[in-house]
Amino acid sequence: MRRPTPDLPRSREPMSKLRLIPSLAFGLILTSAANPPAPAGTPGAAQCPRGWSGSVQFTRKQMSTLSKSAPRIAGKGIQTSNSTTNYDYSARIRVRETPERRGYSVATANASSLLSFSESRSSTDQAVCSGERQPRTMSGSFTTQRETRASTPGVEANVSVTMSANGAYSIGISVPALHSTTTGSSSSSYSGQCYPKKGGTTNVPPVEGRTDPISFSTDGSHRVPLSNLDHLSGSYSKKYGNVTDTLVWDLRRCGTPLRLVDLKFEDMKFPLWEAWREVTPETTTVDGNIVRMRAIVANDSGEDQSATLMFKDRDQPGKNMPEGPAKLLKQVSFNVPAGEEKTVDFLWDTSGHAWYDDGRPKHRQSIKAEIWDNNKKIDDLSRNLNLAPRPLVLVHGYWADWSMWRTWPSMLNETHYAGWNAFAVGERPGNGKMDMGESATSLKPTKTISQNAAELTRYIRYAQEFSNAWHVDIVAHTMGGLVARQYIHLSMPIYPDGKPQVAHLLMLGTPNLGSPCADVMSAPLEAIGKPVEALREMRTGAVAQFNKHIVERKGVEFSALAGTHGVPRCYSLDFNDGFTPVPSALWTIADTARMNILYDTMASGGVFSDFVMPRIAKGPGVRPAGIKLEGPKSRTP
Repeated sequence: MRRPTPDLPRSREPMSKLRLIPSLAFGLILTSAANPPAPAGTPGAAQCPRGWSGSVQFTRKQMSTLSKSAPRIAGKGIQTSNSTTNYDYSARIRVRETPERRGYSVATANASSLLSFSESRSSTDQAVCSGERQPRTMSGSFTTQRETRASTPGVEANVSVTMSANGAYSIGISVPALHSTTTGSSSSSYSGQCYPKKGGTTNVPPVEGRTDPISFSTDGSHRVPLSNLDHLSGSYSKKYGNVTDTLVWDLRRCGTPLRLVDLKFEDMKFPLWEAWREVTPETTTVDGNIVRMRAIVANDSGEDQSATLMFKDRDQPGKNMPEGPAKLLKQVSFNVPAGEEKTVDFLWDTSGHAWYDDGRPKHRQSIKAEIWDNNKKIDDLSRNLNLAPRPLVLVHGYWADWSMWRTWPSMLNETHYAGWNAFAVGERPGNGKMDMGESATSLKPTKTISQNAAELTRYIRYAQEFSNAWHVDIVAHTMGGLVARQYIHLSMPIYPDGKPQVAHLLMLGTPNLGSPCADVMSAPLEAIGKPVEALREMRTGAVAQFNKHIVERKGVEFSALAGTHGVPRCYSLDFNDGFTPVPSALWTIADTARMNILYDTMASGGVFSDFVMPRIAKGPGVRPAGIKLEGPKSRTP
C-alpha cells in the first residue's frame, strides 16, 4: 500500500570537479575527486583521500486534521465529521568506509514509519415514526481507524556529499521503499430509530504493501571551515505544507575509529519506576530524579575497538564568571564490535544539583562525554541538562487555609529561574483539602490529624505528577507539622533509589509537645460536649500520646523554627509564638532556629529567605544533617 507524498525539491549542487564513486551493494556516496586545496597561508587544511564515516538521521513528520458539519438532506438534522492523519518516518543511516580504504563508503539504514488515520462521524435527524405523533431524535455514530506500520533494519541506502572549493556543501539521502502492514477497524452505534438498529465493530484483515521511497537533500547553504574539511556536522529542516523534513548528520574522514554519535538524557515518568522518557533541551528534570545518561559510541573501523568513556560535569556559574573544573561522574570501559554502535549508560542521582554549594541557583547542568584511549582523548560531546528544584509542598496549620501561602509561588520563581514549583495544599481542592478550623472563634467540626494526613497524601501525589518529581520538600505551619509527621511515619514511601519521597520537612511553630493554650481553650468545649477535634489533638496530653506512636522519620531531614515574640501565657513560663512555646516547637530536632515573630506571620518573606532557603538551597557538596557524604569526587585527567 503506497502513501501519496508531495513532490520534494532536490538540491541542484553543481557537479563540477566531482566524480561518482560506486559503493558496494549497500549504497553509494558522492565525494570530491580531490579535496580542494587550502588557500595560501591556511595551515592544516585537510587532504584526506579516504571515504566518509558517520551517521545521518532523517525524520519526516506530517499531521493534518479536517472538521466539517452539514445539514441533513431532510433539513431536520445535522451531520458532523472529524478526521486526523499523522505520519512519522525515521531513518538512522550509518555510513562506513569500506575495509579497502580507497575512498569508498557504504550506507545502511534502520528505517521505520507509522501512518495513522482516524475519523469519527455522527448524524442526528428528526422523524415521526408510524403510530407516533411526536417526532423523535435519531442518531448514529461511526468511527474508522487505519494504521500502516513499516520497519526494516539494515535496508540499503544512498548518501551523497557534494562540496565546492570554498567549503560549501550539501548532504543528500535516499532510502528505498519499506515493506508495510496495514490494519484497521470500523465501528457504529445507533439510537432512537423507529426500528432498533444494531451497531458493532469490524476489524480489517492485515494488508501487506510497500511504502514510498524517501529522497531529501539540503540546500547547499552549509559551509565547513577550510582548516577542517574532513568533519561535517549540522542539521537542516524544511517544511512543505503540513510536512516537515529534518536531516541531522555527523560525517568524518581520516578520523579515529571510535566517535560519539549522541549523548541523551532520560528520567523516569512518575509514578512508574524505570519508565524512562527522554529529557530534551526544551524540557526540564527535577532535583532528586535519577537521570540515565546514554552515550552512543560508533566504531567506524573494520576491527573491534576498546576504550574508556568518561561522563563529566562542568559547572557553569554564569555570566562573567569562570567555569569550575570538570568533575568525573563515571568512568566506563567498553568494547564496540567492528562497524557497529554501542550505547553506554550511566545512572546519575541529581540530588542537590539544582543549587551550587554556596546556595546560588543552578538551572543548567553541563555534561560532557569523552572517549579516551591510551591516555589520549579521541572524541567528546557536550549537552546541557535543565534542572529544577524539588517541588515545595506547603501545609497550612490551625485556623488557616492554603491562602496563607499566596505569595510563595512568586518568591520561588524569583529565586530559581528554572521553574521552582510551590503546591499549597487545598489550593486545588480536587487534589486534597485539609480542615483545621477556619478561625480562632470557629467552633465547627474539623478533620482529625489522620484525615488531614490522607488529604496531604493526595496533594503530594498531585505535586509529583504535575512536576514529574520523585522527591519533594515540605514546609508545614503549626498543626500542619503534626499532619506531615504522621504522613511520613505511616504513609510516605521509600523509593527503589533508597531515598524517602520527602527529602526535608521544615516545621514553623509546630506544637511537637502540644500547646498549653490548646489545653486552656479545648477543655471548656469538651466539657459542654462540643469539642473541636483539631484543637483537642493539640493538647499537651494528646500530643504526648501522639509522640509515643508517631516516631519514624525514615531518613527525612527535620528542621524546626520557633517564634519568640509572645510572652508567657496559658499557665506556661516559656516564651512562645502566641500559641506554641519554644521548647514545644524545637522538640528533639537537631536543626533549629528562633525568630522574634508570632505564629500568624510565619509565612512571611523573611521566614522564607532566612529559614527555608538556607535549608533547601543545598548543593551536592553540602552535608545535610545526619547524612554522611562520600569521599571527594575524582578529577579528570
